[in-house]
Amino acid sequence: QVQLVESGGGLVQAGGSLRLSCAASGTIFSINAMGWYRQAPGNQRELVAVISSGGSTNYADSVKGRIAISRDNAKNTVDLQMNSLKPEDTAVYYCYAGIQRYRYPAYFQEYWGQGTQVTVSS
Repeated sequence: QVQLVESGGGLVQAGGSLRLSCAASGTIFSINAMGWYRQAPGNQRELVAVISSGGSTNYADSVKGRIAISRDNAKNTVDLQMNSLKPEDTAVYYCYAGIQRYRYPAYFQEYWGQGTQVTVSS
């Protein structure tokens, strides 16, 4: 069994900062991509940022320059540092990981966290 547990959400004023963390635990052989998605009420879930096992990153245009993703491969964790937050960043943020649980069979499955609420007040 694999679990992704997020922490760090909350209420912040516009212009403020928050740091989200996500830890993967359980039977894990390897993790490729890890990332964060978000979903605001009435909207589809959208990519915020993703990072490969080698450290390559990709960000949504709406967050570039304000948000940084990082990971610790030894600890199976991924963090999201969010600065200069805007009210439109308000959403539930979900951690994502592509996980290979065993050496064999060698395939990756998608796993998701339960979500953490981020609310940015104007």
